[in-house]
Amino acid sequence: MSTYRDFTAPIGSRRATALRTVGTRERRSHLTAPRVPTVGIDIGGTKVMAGVDADGNILEMLRTETPDKSKSPKVVEDTIAELVLDLSDRHDVHAVGIGAAGWVDADRNRVLFAPHLSWRNEPLRDRLSGRLSVPVLVDNDANTAAWAEWRFGAGRGEDHLVMITLGTGIGGAILEDGQVKRGKYGVAGEFGHMQVVPGGHRCPCGNRGCWEQYSSGNALVREARELAAADSPVAYGIIEHVKGSIGDITGPMITELARDGDAMCIELLQDIGQWLGVGIANLAAALDPSCFVIGGGVSAADDLLIGPARDAFKRHLTGRGYRPEARIVRAQLGPEAGMVGAADLARLVARRFRRAKRRRVERYERYERYTQSLRSTQETP
Repeated sequence: MSTYRDFTAPIGSRRATALRTVGTRERRSHLTAPRVPTVGIDIGGTKVMAGVDADGNILEMLRTETPDKSKSPKVVEDTIAELVLDLSDRHDVHAVGIGAAGWVDADRNRVLFAPHLSWRNEPLRDRLSGRLSVPVLVDNDANTAAWAEWRFGAGRGEDHLVMITLGTGIGGAILEDGQVKRGKYGVAGEFGHMQVVPGGHRCPCGNRGCWEQYSSGNALVREARELAAADSPVAYGIIEHVKGSIGDITGPMITELARDGDAMCIELLQDIGQWLGVGIANLAAALDPSCFVIGGGVSAADDLLIGPARDAFKRHLTGRGYRPEARIVRAQLGPEAGMVGAADLARLVARRFRRAKRRRVERYERYERYTQSLRSTQETP
């Protein structure tokens, strides 16, 4: 069976791969891309979600745990391939889009570095397109989530949008005039690794004091477990909830207890939210967007988190009182945003794939007509 690479291989200096053209043509083509079913994959530090999507509507979704990061990258790639093939048994899949939790190169082929996975300069697109019979697109998971929110969610109508995803860590993305800004090398938007506390908590990326060490799901759980391990009086509620098993404390549990009025859990979310607001103020000084969209699993805390973030943003914003303030809103598509955005971006590649295939067929037909005319000429006495 032919693969995507068979149809996109360069022919001479005039040919470029279909994927290289996507970034510069997104705004012009996204609304006219065919509304065909595509699979979106969202790969995080703890879970892999796969879903068949048609124009922002999820037809079917599968979810599994991310294989242990100590295992080889092939284990994760095997998981992705199995999910796609499973969905392809029941749906006419035209392309696959992957939102990966890591730095993806400008060609959207290699995952250069993934702090929470074992990928290091991993040619993910080429490896998967060699196994699947449909075109594959790879992008950063925050980029795909931002694209989904701009197309279908809280960012609709915004010309300058910044997405912040709070999950295991912090991801980010920038959209301007309907285009994802990936930077020269494809790794723009890694806001979570801005250093906000010199010499602070060690981050899996190798540095200390990264923003995500103070405003993320990991930070939330770490603080709760430390208080519980110290047998702090304020932690009695959560200690009783887990029956003394401190390792069972999770982010969703903290959010649930905060909603039920647990004072410590409310305070922890406020702390995370305040750090979030400080980081957003710094991003506003650098990028000046009209809207910040807050997504990811931690955003489920809603106003328990975003309320303190808005207050801190107003206190720390450069030129406060003399400049317009960006809106801070919660994402509307929830944890499926990255998956939906990856699927939608894949439609752009699917169209180029079909065009390339059609041109290949047309060239073959022209060649057949030409050879037939030669034979007819030679047979004529």
